[in-house]
Amino acid sequence: MSAVISGIGGYLPEKAVTNDDLASFLDTSNEWILSRTGIKKRHILCEGQTTSDMAASALEGALSNASISPNELDGIIVATSTPDLIMPSTAGIVQKKVGASVKCFVFDMQAACAGFLYAMELGFSMMSSGKYNNIAVIGADAMSKIIDWQDRSTAVLFGDGAGAVILSRSERGGLLCSKIYSDPTLIDILKASGGVSHGDLNGKLCMNGPAVFKNAVDKLTSSMLEVISLSGLSIDDIDLIVPHQANQRITDSVRHILSVPMHKVISTVAEHANTSAASIPLALYSRRNDIKNCNLLLAAIGAGMTWGACIIKT
Repeated sequence: MSAVISGIGGYLPEKAVTNDDLASFLDTSNEWILSRTGIKKRHILCEGQTTSDMAASALEGALSNASISPNELDGIIVATSTPDLIMPSTAGIVQKKVGASVKCFVFDMQAACAGFLYAMELGFSMMSSGKYNNIAVIGADAMSKIIDWQDRSTAVLFGDGAGAVILSRSERGGLLCSKIYSDPTLIDILKASGGVSHGDLNGKLCMNGPAVFKNAVDKLTSSMLEVISLSGLSIDDIDLIVPHQANQRITDSVRHILSVPMHKVISTVAEHANTSAASIPLALYSRRNDIKNCNLLLAAIGAGMTWGACIIKT
């Protein structure tokens, strides 16, 4: 038994912060940010909004796109590094907000910017058991909550958002190949400084930019090439590539190494910056009308470092 992506939804907060807005209080400029990242703006949660609000809105859109009701969901998996609460799970709060039934299992997954990719592997694996009909996989992060807005090296890079897909039972399509990894020797190049067991819930994101850039290009490229090889396909068989939307220079470097044309690579980083686990589903949402009957190549990398790639037949 396999599964296909039957619905896609996305949500970005109404409040948009442009590069010029950042330049009003940071030593930076629109030209500096755009030339180094490709980012034009990012969306930020309004006062009182939460990660679950974004995730629920994205899920409602995906349910509508799939033409199914919340009561038809068998499970909700939320990939996030910025949960509403320590407990219960953000997925449980989303379940309540969309009105899913008690038969629906819920849990969160934390693999930073690679969280959605990890969650998709798990979602497809659970669907292959034949026990479930519909599982929602959501990537949602409120990165503005863990950013030091006086740190130019990180403040310009991140934004808030959520994206969701519905995996539905099918006898066609599905996950053709997936590989996920983690290298604990790279924990310190990208991390948040606080945590529950440290007694500090006010930690902020800190990053070694050059090290992250180098590892992102290397690991995204190698994992993409690996899943292409393992699937028995060639790069020419891939219809659309959906990389983690972190930095346009990273995407351009990977595209150049893979020698693929620009029209095959989805890029949305200019419009919402790095939304962590939400970046891939938001990119899918932007092209939701173009991903039927094609081979999708997804790839992501995040703190940990965690990374990987997968190929999905839609």
